[in-house]
Amino acid sequence: MRYVSTRGAAPPLDFREVTLAGLAPDGGLYLPETWPTIDVEALAGLSYVDTAAAVMAPFVGDALTARELRDLCTQAYGRFAHAAVTPLVQLDHDQWLLELFHGPTLAFKDVALQLLGLFFERFLAGTDRRLTIVGATSGDTGSAAIDAVAGRAGVDIVMLHPRGRVSDVQRRQMTTVLAPNVHNVALEGASFDDAQALVKAMFNDHRFAEAHGLAAVNSINWARLMAQVVYYFHATARLGRAAFAVPTGNFGDVFAGYVASRMGAPIARLLVATNTNDILARAINAGDYSKAGVTQTATPSMDIQVSSNFERLLFEANGHDGAALAAQMAGFEGSGAMRLTNRQRDGIAPLFTAARVDADGMAMAMRWACEAAGQVVDPHTAIGLAAARQLGADVPVVTLATAHPAKFPDAVERATGVRPALPRRVGDLHAREERCAVLPATYAAVSGFVADAVRR
Repeated sequence: MRYVSTRGAAPPLDFREVTLAGLAPDGGLYLPETWPTIDVEALAGLSYVDTAAAVMAPFVGDALTARELRDLCTQAYGRFAHAAVTPLVQLDHDQWLLELFHGPTLAFKDVALQLLGLFFERFLAGTDRRLTIVGATSGDTGSAAIDAVAGRAGVDIVMLHPRGRVSDVQRRQMTTVLAPNVHNVALEGASFDDAQALVKAMFNDHRFAEAHGLAAVNSINWARLMAQVVYYFHATARLGRAAFAVPTGNFGDVFAGYVASRMGAPIARLLVATNTNDILARAINAGDYSKAGVTQTATPSMDIQVSSNFERLLFEANGHDGAALAAQMAGFEGSGAMRLTNRQRDGIAPLFTAARVDADGMAMAMRWACEAAGQVVDPHTAIGLAAARQLGADVPVVTLATAHPAKFPDAVERATGVRPALPRRVGDLHAREERCAVLPATYAAVSGFVADAVRR
């Protein structure tokens, strides 16, 4: 399997190199040249580990043997608190939850990042190569990535987050990890988009990126997105044809659903659920991909106005015309506004729809889940559930439950009167020592910190 850039000017890579690279040198994102097909009926009754190995094998190619891939999946998902890894929970006749928060940091990011950390370690073993993971987080990616690579040989991690714009639990899950290869940075006066722009700038500074061996763990990294494809197959192997409501800001989780559909998963619709930071809803429903100011909400992981993975869908809908997309993205990066072409809109419309959910809609969904179905859900999941209940599909509608409600106890308690407790496996999180640098959101400050933190 070879991987190409959405912007068409980077050399193709194999799975090992695309995993270690992250962002393409032309500024694009990697995708496989072709989509393999999977017989979903053959997955019926398989464990999550066996499903993962079967779905990912075509993408991995000869970078790992079948035994090695399955062993890594066994190791990654052995840390999850539920034997099903991503269990389905029925809410009523039509509505289901796909619980993705049973990993060590209580968020869906664990499903991919526990495996990605193992990929890094395996591919670096026996070499003198060292990686510096640089990432931006609106909360959950940071803690999941840090947990996945803390103490691993050959890897340093520097994680940026907007100061004051992640929950207390999210912050502490990052800043209380004191392993010597872990470095946290809180950016003053910044949004997630500002943090993400700094990460992209470091990757696009090719001399800096090469000198420090930069690698990515957010969903620009194909291997992470690949691992998220698995749970769509695991769910449809049990429910049959279904629609999925996905609370999203950076579009990676819902793009994984698109990939699953291209591979043969029986997905009727993908519902992109946004909060009031609704660039994706406007883009899908009206073709208007234009930035507005980021509004801080009770769903911080969705407080995003530049959705990196949307570029991958535009590339797919544009007939893989990398040069045209590079020009289109350059215009967006210069002006902050873009109109989707008719071809792109026509390519997106058959599978995707979108909904914008405000704070009242979120709270009502949380109350409904609690009172009608006995389920306490976090605010992000509630955004997806509110959208799902509007969909009116004639198939099961599965909302991706992306985080444990205890990560956002204040918002949950305001809406439901129930204050969720942290699971025992999280332990004494609030009593642990924190370590974090506070920096201005400038390229000079952040790149200088990275260089000093991982100086060889």
